[in-house]
Amino acid sequence: MATKLKNLSKILNPNWTQLQERLKINGSDNIFSKHSNKSNTETSRSILGKRKERSNEEPQAPKPNPLIPISSDCCLTDMVAMDCEMVGVSSLGNKSALGRVTLVNKWGNVVYDEYVRPLEYVVDFRTEISGIRPRDLKKAKDFNIVQKKVAEMVDGKILVGHALHNDLKALLLTHPKKDIRDTAQYAPFLKEGRSRSLKNLAAEFLSVDIQNGEHCPVEDARAAMMLYQRNRKQWEKSAKDFKRLKEKQKKRKPKKKKFTAEG
Repeated sequence: MATKLKNLSKILNPNWTQLQERLKINGSDNIFSKHSNKSNTETSRSILGKRKERSNEEPQAPKPNPLIPISSDCCLTDMVAMDCEMVGVSSLGNKSALGRVTLVNKWGNVVYDEYVRPLEYVVDFRTEISGIRPRDLKKAKDFNIVQKKVAEMVDGKILVGHALHNDLKALLLTHPKKDIRDTAQYAPFLKEGRSRSLKNLAAEFLSVDIQNGEHCPVEDARAAMMLYQRNRKQWEKSAKDFKRLKEKQKKRKPKKKKFTAEG
């Protein structure tokens, strides 16, 4: 059999034999090249590591602070928000007196901001809450001057604030009840019939964190104004309904009892 194969190879064209040899060489090269390419790829992957997949989601921009005014208009508007900071007077310092008063317009821009020199000697500056320091009252305005100015500015205006009865008491002023919009008394803001802090309301309804440490009357007044503005439509409707109810009650005259004379 072997002799037959040898004889057959002699009969075949020598070109065919050369072609077979070339195919064997090229085949072995292809096999080695495949392995080498694979090993090179694996090596590069092991060195560089796997490429992280890029996320199509764009990073979210931080939400704008709603307490920052969107208008630069500093004129006195038909509604103003007020906030006051108190200091302690009397022998024990447990009596509150006006130390600073701030008014902002409906845009949240400051229209009045003054430190006040109380009528009595200050025993406790309550700096940790009020933010007021002795140096602030050295150039403060007299109480009477500030009281008169605030009275003029809020006259005939919708007055917005939080627990405004405390601020008005410190100023020794009154304001028509129909024109007061107090965030501490607005029914939808109450919890189980009780008032909530301005800090709590700002966090829930405005998503802002205020009153961390020393209070800022500008920030507090802006928060009260923003709470009112966002609920203004329903708030004003409730105020009108309440006013109508009061007017109806006044119009109702008590029925006179008829007395009959017995024979």
